[in-house]
Amino acid sequence: MSAGGGDTAMAGTVDVGALVARLEGGDWTLGVVGLGYVGLPLAMTAVRAGVDVVGFDVVADRVAALNGGRSHVEDVTDDELAAAVASGARFTADEADLAAVDVIVIAVPSPLGRNRQPDMSFIEAAAATVSRVARPGQLVSLESTTYPGTTEEHLVPAVGAAGLTLDEDVFVAFSPERIDPGNTLQTHEIPKIVGGVSAVSSRVAAAAYGRLVQRVHVVGSARAAELTKLLENTYRSVNIALVNELAQVAHAFDVDIWEVVEAAATKPFGFQAFYPGPGVGGHCIPLDPQYLAWRARELRAPTRFIDLAEDVNLHMPDYVVARVGEMLNAAGKALNGARVLGVGLAYKRNIADDRESPAREVLDRLRRRGAVVGVHDPHVPAARLGADGSEVVADLAALEGWDVAVVLTDHDAVAYDLLAARVPQVLDTRGVYRRRGPVPGNVAAL
Repeated sequence: MSAGGGDTAMAGTVDVGALVARLEGGDWTLGVVGLGYVGLPLAMTAVRAGVDVVGFDVVADRVAALNGGRSHVEDVTDDELAAAVASGARFTADEADLAAVDVIVIAVPSPLGRNRQPDMSFIEAAAATVSRVARPGQLVSLESTTYPGTTEEHLVPAVGAAGLTLDEDVFVAFSPERIDPGNTLQTHEIPKIVGGVSAVSSRVAAAAYGRLVQRVHVVGSARAAELTKLLENTYRSVNIALVNELAQVAHAFDVDIWEVVEAAATKPFGFQAFYPGPGVGGHCIPLDPQYLAWRARELRAPTRFIDLAEDVNLHMPDYVVARVGEMLNAAGKALNGARVLGVGLAYKRNIADDRESPAREVLDRLRRRGAVVGVHDPHVPAARLGADGSEVVADLAALEGWDVAVVLTDHDAVAYDLLAARVPQVLDTRGVYRRRGPVPGNVAAL
């Protein structure tokens, strides 16, 4: 473990060449601030790369569980975590332990507030920690998704408050996380964007990340790196909104939108397939574009596509509920008093994460319209399934008495054939029946 920076710190200045060589060689310690779905996989990646790890989190119970080999992140198994701890990785709730590391990576949440404005409290708290523990010879890198300018506005002053001079004593960069829960690609296989607040900081950060991942792409500034992450998810948000709007148009024309998208996707150039759904969810697509729009509004720059996409995606749950009402009306029933089963609560397939899930919005709107709501999801724990008052349905084989089912998440583990056989009507918002084929006669596409 390289505590204190070794021979790289010299009278308040750092030998950058020696530091870069040491980072490339792996003889250094990574400190990870925030041990959630981004920070913990990054820590495991460093362990596999032969880099010592100190993980810091303010939640003491989480730290104790991690040191005991118990993971709370789906992409990190208990066995993998236990092996990392046995090899020397350790987790702490004492920020003073970060003073001994060579690289501090900040991977804390960056949610939206009640009025959909950026909540910077976690990043601000992490910056305050840096101001108390930073020392000469360290690299500080922010990975939390945020608006352009955050790294310069929060981390550069933080290292200054520690009495350090940028590019002489300490180095600062931004490198956006690109974690995709449930994806088979591991952290080290995903190209890493790196942008320092200076060219020297970029060089140091590229050396550190180059030890951890297969490919590093350096951009000209931290702001460029920050905007890169926002572009990635704004691109997805806008295109999902486009196909969600076209799904409504297609229904008006009595056309299957899934058939149309599949047909368009046969074009070998100029088209990338996006698919409709009940809305957008998770930790990126609903949030990241709003960081960009908020900052752009401060600069009086237009964000019309972002605003329109958000409006379309936020109203998809209303459209889904309207379709359920239409199906019930066609069967001579009203939504008020109907029994409606939501199938899938997670925001994407084959994971247990229900943060910002549009499924919750759909079920909430159904309840407000007077429906009796149930929910089935083989991945989300029962306590979370029933947290909003929904009836938890554990076994589709025992289904009876439901008027309509709505497929809100396309988990592989769900017995969709059994669902269609047991419920009179099914609204498929994810196209799962079309993919599996043939589509039963009582199943309607979004």
